[in-house]
Amino acid sequence: MDGVSVLLVDDEAEFVNTLAKRINKRNINASSVESGEAALNFLEKHAIDVVVLDVKMPGMDGIGTLRKIKERHPLTEVIMLTGHANVEVAIQGMELGAFDYLMKPMAIDDLLYKIEDASKRKFLHEKKIGERAGYSAKE
Repeated sequence: MDGVSVLLVDDEAEFVNTLAKRINKRNINASSVESGEAALNFLEKHAIDVVVLDVKMPGMDGIGTLRKIKERHPLTEVIMLTGHANVEVAIQGMELGAFDYLMKPMAIDDLLYKIEDASKRKFLHEKKIGERAGYSAKE
């Protein structure tokens, strides 16, 4: 998964910072922010493949943040995290374009597998778009 860039978004500073350190040790470029608003600002300045987004946050919650991410960065894949056993919200996230969701606490390997799958899907979407652009340029 070398070269994959991940943004972790969670209002629990200790959790998100520890998670970023653990992911970075696996040769994945992980950054972290503590709010939906900060995530949107970060995405305007940095190319990110996968966002790991907490559902329940003060201010702009995960669903609101997901909507904005998909409006502004439709190819960025989003994995929703919920610690409140709220499957309905996770399903709503999937309907809005989230790649998948995980329940907190989750095993780091489970998260890494989801990140890998999400980054592969993003790469395939980008490849298809590039191929279509190449075909239309030939016509």
